[in-house]
Amino acid sequence: MNFEIQKPSKNQQIHLPVLEEKKVELFIKREDLIHPFVSGNKFRKLKYNLRAAKEQQKETLLTFGGAFSNHIVATAIAAQLNGFKSIGIIRGDELGHDLAKTLASNATLREAHKNGMIFKFVSRQAYREKSERPFLNQLKETYGDFYLIPEGGTNSLAIKGCEEILTKEDSKFDYICCAIGTGGTISGLINAATALQKVIGFPALKGEFLAAEIEKFTAKENWHLATSYHFGGYAKYNEVLIRFINQFSKENQIVFDPIYTGKMLFGILDLIAKDHFPANSKILAIHTGGLQGIEGVNKKIKKKNQELIYI
Repeated sequence: MNFEIQKPSKNQQIHLPVLEEKKVELFIKREDLIHPFVSGNKFRKLKYNLRAAKEQQKETLLTFGGAFSNHIVATAIAAQLNGFKSIGIIRGDELGHDLAKTLASNATLREAHKNGMIFKFVSRQAYREKSERPFLNQLKETYGDFYLIPEGGTNSLAIKGCEEILTKEDSKFDYICCAIGTGGTISGLINAATALQKVIGFPALKGEFLAAEIEKFTAKENWHLATSYHFGGYAKYNEVLIRFINQFSKENQIVFDPIYTGKMLFGILDLIAKDHFPANSKILAIHTGGLQGIEGVNKKIKKKNQELIYI
């Protein structure tokens, strides 16, 4: 996979009655079209990390994630395409008791495994220690030398990659919006935004810690978080969100996922309806990909006999 040559992602304008009524323009930056799996912010975050791994002559990438992590599968595929081995430290030791059963029921881990990723399943308590020196030393004893990529891929090199999402042409927008997991993507967007632009982040999970994480990577203050659209927390969603995603997809031919981008879009349109944005505002929402996780979500929804997400 060539991380060096790419066309800028297109900005697709959205046409909805609420946008006409409120005199607001909304565009979606189609970062989801970069690659079927290594798309959006995952492509951006991995670009300079893979370059650094090659410069350091590393042969193996090691990273962390949950069972439905977009980052895990993106890292596995990017590693294979670029000649690296990959190791995934996965939260939830119970998933390792019967790997065949886990892979059969989990499309994310199945795709990562198909692309050569070796898994180590750890307890939630051990996972919380993933950044501690004793835990990392133990991993080095087990696996030897590796290039470490943090959970979600967020580090200074990832921020550098995410700063490339916005182009000169995007300076015409008043607001830049994105979903937030670990804070890396929004940090890059904040750094790249002009002084007149405001960046709004839509956290996919509960908690007040994200602001502090973002402040580690940017000194700018042209941003804030819309914290009311997490739908109960990470990987939480309900029938209202699923119906919204399906209706939007039907009307605009763009699919969003219910973990990250669907929540962001729901939040943007809700804020527009509530007059959060002045008339004549131009909004650019970043579609960060992550659609591969929908299969796993649909399996859960199907068991409840509820409406599935149309892909």
